[in-house]
Amino acid sequence: MPRITSDITDLPDWYKSGLNHVWLPYAQMKTASPPLPVVRTDGCRIVLADGRELIDGIASWWTSCHGYNHPHIRAAVERQVATMPHVMFGGLAHEQALTLARRLAALLPGDLDRVFFCESGSVAVEVALKMAVQYWLNRGARGRTKFLAFKGGYHGDTTGAMAICDPEAGMHRMFSDLLPQHVVVDLPQDDASIRAFERALERQADELAGIVVEPLVQGAGGMRFHEAAVLQRLRAAADRFELLLVFDEIFTGFGRTGTMFACEAAEVVPDIVTLGKALTGGTLPLAATVARKSVFDAFWSDDPMHALMHGPTFMGNALACAAANASLDLFAREPRLAQVKAIEEMLARHLQECRSLHGVKNVRVRGAIGIVEMERIDDLDSLRRRFIAEGVFIRPFSNVIYLTPAFTVSEDELRKLASAVIKIVTSLA
Repeated sequence: MPRITSDITDLPDWYKSGLNHVWLPYAQMKTASPPLPVVRTDGCRIVLADGRELIDGIASWWTSCHGYNHPHIRAAVERQVATMPHVMFGGLAHEQALTLARRLAALLPGDLDRVFFCESGSVAVEVALKMAVQYWLNRGARGRTKFLAFKGGYHGDTTGAMAICDPEAGMHRMFSDLLPQHVVVDLPQDDASIRAFERALERQADELAGIVVEPLVQGAGGMRFHEAAVLQRLRAAADRFELLLVFDEIFTGFGRTGTMFACEAAEVVPDIVTLGKALTGGTLPLAATVARKSVFDAFWSDDPMHALMHGPTFMGNALACAAANASLDLFAREPRLAQVKAIEEMLARHLQECRSLHGVKNVRVRGAIGIVEMERIDDLDSLRRRFIAEGVFIRPFSNVIYLTPAFTVSEDELRKLASAVIKIVTSLA
């Protein structure tokens, strides 16, 4: 088990008795620092069992866009749990799911208007892949079972999603013998990568069901940015080779990059889009795969085998959909995108100081995402502990220190987050 150190005193009984029985994510359990015991959250603060408060700089993996414990979302969930927490979505339907589907269709561009619900972003990607392959099967085209994806990409930890992540630099490379082989190339951003992208399509388009990309920002693969022109190039190529274009907006959706959805910034309508993370405002697990009418029409048939054969047990969960509807209320009535713009300006101003520091490879900001990319980070665990000692929760990975705060973060809280980054990066020089 992780070693309990003197960093945390007065550990609660539930922590001491339970830690031996959990398996933590992305952690070498033998050597990792123990997780921090959290007793409550409030706004952008995480409160620990010993009374310390940490300013959350990453919004619980980018989900808590309105901050923690927003009263409007809490009230919606409380009403729903008293009425109907869940019914299966097979043969039954309920107001929260249908209302949410209608609202998402109205928010998304073009004719992205058919919503399939599930419980996690990885599963939403799995559904998108399955949907794209079956789209071709239903049209009588066999052999289109591969996807073109991009180096630096990350789409989740389930088997299908792992297969379209970066096969070499990604965390899933050890599973290469297990995973289906897809076509993975550099994003077409310059002359050389554009030519390589086009050659790959010319060679293998007949085997491909579609192209999958994280629009504007490749998230957990390295927080890499690209321009809207790249997405326009992908749309043109997908049209030319008659492929489906899939945008994975699990990270970028719901305002994170500055527009409600990243595809809006490029004025590109994908054929399928995946949504998750901030969909419920960070309160409950929910994700969605949304298809254009032309995709859905390939499944509309008298043949029962043309149905999409997928059905997560808790899909369309009423509690989660109630939270998501409440979250959309907040986007409609509170100035979230203006807050993102203000965060972008503050991060650009505060993190600028890191550009000249030794060991810093790059500093970049887009929307409510601030990145300090280091040449290398030798001890991630130690670095994470140092941020905690500064009173902030920031969790670097690979060679990237990043901030993805709640959109409701105060100017003072954001300044403290940025100051902690500057102080610790300076100390590494």
